[in-house]
Amino acid sequence: MDKIYEQVEKIISPVYMVGGSVRDELMGIEPKDYDFITPHDPDAIEQKIRDVKRKPFLTGKRFGTIGVKIGGHLVEITTFRTERYQRGNRKPEVEFVNDIMADLGRRDFTINAMAKRGENLIDPFNGQGDIKKKIIKCVGNATSRFREDPLRMLRAARFSAQLGFSIDETTFKSAAKLNYKILQVSKERWVMELDRLLLSPYVDRGLNNLMDTGLFRYMIPELFLQKNYDQNSKYHACDLWKHTVRVTNLAPLDINLRWAALLHDIAKPFVRIEKEDRSVYAKHDILGHELIIRLGKYLRWSNKRIEIVSSLVKDHLRDDSPLRDIDNMAKK
Repeated sequence: MDKIYEQVEKIISPVYMVGGSVRDELMGIEPKDYDFITPHDPDAIEQKIRDVKRKPFLTGKRFGTIGVKIGGHLVEITTFRTERYQRGNRKPEVEFVNDIMADLGRRDFTINAMAKRGENLIDPFNGQGDIKKKIIKCVGNATSRFREDPLRMLRAARFSAQLGFSIDETTFKSAAKLNYKILQVSKERWVMELDRLLLSPYVDRGLNNLMDTGLFRYMIPELFLQKNYDQNSKYHACDLWKHTVRVTNLAPLDINLRWAALLHDIAKPFVRIEKEDRSVYAKHDILGHELIIRLGKYLRWSNKRIEIVSSLVKDHLRDDSPLRDIDNMAKK
């Protein structure tokens, strides 16, 4: 970490490590991404990278971000900026500024709104305190943050799954109030966040936040039906949603298996038949297969993922299914 910072500092100065990089360092985690900010404008950043005979990556230049490979990592260096959102538009107007506080103030959560230069931590919103409390809290007014960019509601759930943190009460209530705005976000962005959530160590926490804020009502309404759904079965001691979360939590860290685990009982509420003192769910595996083909197209999955996940669900009751033993364990 320190070596990467020192190499970036040799390229451009002043420069500050920012966001998730700082959060992870404070938590003793090796960052997966290295992000830096500087008062220098994008042209100056590009030139300084070229001056040290390195290749600048310019994909994000119009937003002030220049990439450079350092120590095997793609490091991003961004000009201090503010963002202005137009009503109903997730794409902000970017303005470059000289004030680091203005840059930090535009960010989503307090734990991501810290910067560091050397040993000097800049933490205007007490992100370090929220790390210690293990909470995810919006910078400023949560309702405003989510209205600006509804994807942040999904990111809150994803961070809870990655870090094992709780969502701050005010932040949670704002997400529950504005959950319908997730429909303004592209399905591709949904899937990017959900993929990361499903492979996180606290996946149960993230999934329950998506359910309890009502985000699943709009993202995958078939799953939302599972909340508090009594299966009326001697084989299941808990409601359908709790069972689904258990199966997902027990599934191996393979993204297709995790999706199949999450969706394996998606058809149950639609095929329920009452028999004497219990309910049966005949052919829920077959209907589940069909529902997932449709859902996969809606979520803009690849054809390969649609085929794999739908087949895993269709076969999840077979003895040779990788989900069969997990499903049985989750019933206990």
